[in-house]
Amino acid sequence: MTLFIHELKQSKWSLIIWTVAIAYMLGIAIVIYPQMAPQMNEMGDMFANMGGFTAAFGMDQINFGEFWGYFAIECGNVLGLGGALFAALTGVSALSKEQKDNTAEFLLTHPISRRRIVALKLAAVLTQTAVLTVAVMLAACLATAVIGESIKLKELLLLFVAYLLMQVQIACISFGISAFSRGRGIGAGLGMALMLYFVNILSNLTDRLEALKYLTPFAYADGAYIVSNSVLQFEYIAAGAVFALFGITAAFIRYTTKDIT
Repeated sequence: MTLFIHELKQSKWSLIIWTVAIAYMLGIAIVIYPQMAPQMNEMGDMFANMGGFTAAFGMDQINFGEFWGYFAIECGNVLGLGGALFAALTGVSALSKEQKDNTAEFLLTHPISRRRIVALKLAAVLTQTAVLTVAVMLAACLATAVIGESIKLKELLLLFVAYLLMQVQIACISFGISAFSRGRGIGAGLGMALMLYFVNILSNLTDRLEALKYLTPFAYADGAYIVSNSVLQFEYIAAGAVFALFGITAAFIRYTTKDIT
């Protein structure tokens, strides 16, 4: 437990900065909606007739001129991508930083097994993703109340549960990468998160690439689909769980057997 608390303390400023930045950007997007509302219907009609661009960002599934359609798109752009980058950054540095910062020797001389080290570091990573998601959700609720819009509780909870699951999946895959990396592996983690984002865009462009949705967590964290249908896509969540478990398993196997210098 001491290691778990130490990990949270060590990462607190990163968590605070990312949380404040994402919450602020989403809050601003919500607060400016009333000023944009008179033009939103025209913008919605324009976006609805942009072919592949419309499908790529899910704007063919919702009315962008209404608040919750607007919220789904903005939440996806801000929390979806921002949260994914945070999860990747946090997960990919969790294990590798011990070698990068030359603290592995000090840590491994303590009476704690490598398996327990991996478990506690993973718990710290997942805790940080949960804290960020909950904090941003509360900020979004506050901003929505400030502008006088009603809160659709079911859609809101489904939306943020989907984004939390997406961050957990990316964090777990990045955590697996971390066990193989001798540096911090930041480039690999962030690159993986961005690649998954663009894979989802490609899968939205044509039905022939729809199978790609099973490879990316952005498929089930599709704000437009969730708000318009009020359900989660469990087939994609199940596929994501497999990738997350693979990342966790790889981290345990590699870290408990690797030669750490």
